[in-house]
Amino acid sequence: QVQLVESGGGLVQPGSSLRLSCTPSGGTFKNYATSWFRGEPGKILEFVATITGSGGTNYADSVRGRFVISRDNVKNEVYLQMESLTPEDTATYYCSTSAAGSFTRLTYARYYPYWGQGTQVTVSA
Repeated sequence: QVQLVESGGGLVQPGSSLRLSCTPSGGTFKNYATSWFRGEPGKILEFVATITGSGGTNYADSVRGRFVISRDNVKNEVYLQMESLTPEDTATYYCSTSAAGSFTRLTYARYYPYWGQGTQVTVSA
């Protein structure tokens, strides 16, 4: 079973940047799409961004132009570079992998079988 570990969150001021990292334990990202979601435990998670095994990307409208998802297949890590953060970006951020075959399906948390503990991002003055 793949375990996912997110890191890089923190408390920052509006307009700041953060880079989140996602590392799998017991598996590899290489052949799967990896996505970032955000929200609170027990509530519906909001899709943020996806990167496919071949490097294709998709973003939620709320973050497009501010966030960039990338992957390093050598290090087996996926990143989320977040710029121009606002208080509305405050959430727990989760990463996960999926074998779902379309960008549409990849925006739904139900297509992801494994979840980590998340990393908290708080944007506040």
